[in-house]
Amino acid sequence: MIGAQLLVKQIVLTGDRPTGPLHIGHYVGSLKSRLDLQKTCRQFVMIADAQALTDNAKDPKKVRENILQVALDYLAVGIDSEQTTIFIQSLIPPLFELTSYFLNLVTWNRLKHNPTIKREILQKGYEKNIAAGFMIYPVSQAADITAFKADIVPVGEDQLPMIEQTNELVRHFNHAYNTNVFTSCKALTTKVSRLPGLDGKEKMSKSLNNAIFLSDSPELISKKIKGMYSDPNHTRVEDPGNVEASPVFTYLDCFDPDLSFLEDLKQKYRKGGLGDAVVKKRLNEVLQAFLEPIRKRREHYAQDPREVMNILQKGTDRANLVTHQTLIEVRQAMGLDYFSSSSSSSS
Repeated sequence: MIGAQLLVKQIVLTGDRPTGPLHIGHYVGSLKSRLDLQKTCRQFVMIADAQALTDNAKDPKKVRENILQVALDYLAVGIDSEQTTIFIQSLIPPLFELTSYFLNLVTWNRLKHNPTIKREILQKGYEKNIAAGFMIYPVSQAADITAFKADIVPVGEDQLPMIEQTNELVRHFNHAYNTNVFTSCKALTTKVSRLPGLDGKEKMSKSLNNAIFLSDSPELISKKIKGMYSDPNHTRVEDPGNVEASPVFTYLDCFDPDLSFLEDLKQKYRKGGLGDAVVKKRLNEVLQAFLEPIRKRREHYAQDPREVMNILQKGTDRANLVTHQTLIEVRQAMGLDYFSSSSSSSS
């Protein structure tokens, strides 16, 4: 019995919105940790198309077309479909049923004051034109997490309020129905949760067009790096430079395997006498070496898109089995199991 307990793996749920191909910021923020987690945990990775529709409802074609692109990126970086269940969110009906039950356990006022929602409303310029689907997506996210009974949810710092709200709903549900169907989950944050954009803005983003994508060609990568924002006060080679003000060094911190060489580069930059062109040349060498095998694997999988979609279908089938079992427990706890044998005998 003790040995069997030790074999129980923690459950991980994570995912991405299919609004475009993934970039190196995604790798640093989440993909890298997934490669480690799939070796030790039972991992589910969700292509969150339903969530993507909360602000792309009038452009479903964009979401549909990027399902394959995101899946290709997953496989290219090394996410193994035998170790990790990759699935499509909209094809898991229990997620939507559970969302509807959770909506009765949270107030509209609580949703309005979720810090992540408030920040995204400002970022997207919604003002008063806010879709209800967008406002309730913290509840949908809670349903995603709890339907798989996830123990660990890898998120960026900006998503921590979502985990807090999920655990609130877990407590409300268990208390309301006198059950222990759900347990709280824990957020897993990475040391570097995001990369700055090529333009020096706080966040690398698909929509801001300031990213290096995993699928970019060598020529495009070189062009993007040459045009990168760097320390604005480092106008002359002989001037001392500010390492912390340059996204080029932020990227090198994440990807350069030669730490001693990188430290030497930083010291020279701080003293003066080292131009930004030299630093960018180093970054280009590092990223080209890192992305080449990823790009080759992506090209390999892209030759057979039907097989990639087959992988997604198998993963979606597995995800449906897991979430359906959770929903059976939820209905029993709520007394909605009208036609089960125990329900019939008690009536």
